[in-house]
Amino acid sequence: MTQWIVPIVFILTGLLGGIIGEKFIFQKLKEFVAYQKIPGSEIIFQSLHRMTFIWFIVAGFFSAIISSPLKPDIVYILQKILTIILLYSVTLVLARLTAGFVNLFICRTEGVSTSLISNVAKVAVLILGTLILLQTVGIQITPIITTLGVGGLAVGLALQDTLANLFSGFYLIISKQVRTGDYVKLDDGNQGYVTDITWRNTTIKEISNNVIIVPNSKLASAIFTNYHLPAKEITLTMNVGVSYDSDLELVERVTVEVAKEVMAEIAPELVENQPYMRFHTFNDFSIDFTLYMRVSEFFDQRIGKHLFVKKLHKRYQKEGIEIPFPIRDIYMSEKG
Repeated sequence: MTQWIVPIVFILTGLLGGIIGEKFIFQKLKEFVAYQKIPGSEIIFQSLHRMTFIWFIVAGFFSAIISSPLKPDIVYILQKILTIILLYSVTLVLARLTAGFVNLFICRTEGVSTSLISNVAKVAVLILGTLILLQTVGIQITPIITTLGVGGLAVGLALQDTLANLFSGFYLIISKQVRTGDYVKLDDGNQGYVTDITWRNTTIKEISNNVIIVPNSKLASAIFTNYHLPAKEITLTMNVGVSYDSDLELVERVTVEVAKEVMAEIAPELVENQPYMRFHTFNDFSIDFTLYMRVSEFFDQRIGKHLFVKKLHKRYQKEGIEIPFPIRDIYMSEKG
């Protein structure tokens, strides 16, 4: 019985070291690095989550097996099992790191991220790590690769729709026709912000906070409007009419001033793009014109129209400019 004391001590030491390392040292180090705001540190710590505990446990069991009175063949089998656990955990960490840094790189270069690219990178690392793991434990991977190559054709035929969505997702990302964060309107009338492009579908979030799920193959072949291409900034147009008695020079000056006030409030970075207006119609009751002003993005049209109507109505009242409304004169005659 005494010969098992040392192995048990190693196991308990590994368990205690894992708890201390995960709960105290790992957390303190994480807080310190977060305070220093080191780029990519959050990705590293998320990748290492729970791994400190696992590695300490594996180290404790490995030491216990070496110092135990077990038979060599049993020791060999247990060491292989621990090696598999260790290598798989390292592979998982590398896969998490790859996915995280790929997302970080895409965000910094393109300003957006998609789970499709990061997931593909993660799966590629997992597959490569698994093959290396099998080779390390003495399993020949050449027959496995050959089998996967032959079976891949059958799988590809069975998963045609899935593969079509996968490659359509890559096409959407590479062509940059639609990106996460873009505001799009589909040919069926649905519209909203693209929140993610996965291996199967594209997620669009409506202004009402509902979510639209569109298969990538459908979106790739659909007619849609991307309000963020070629740039997010768009021109807001407002149609207004003033009475025939109005001083049109005054109307133009006042209207443009109000538009500048609205732009300064909702799109100060675009104030260099001067708003302007154009008279275009002698209507039945009014002289109509259209105002043009720039806003930061599609959704800002709502608040822009809201503020413009309020401010313009108040300013027109102050300046004595009348916005006419339809009037009909009805003549009635009495028949004897």
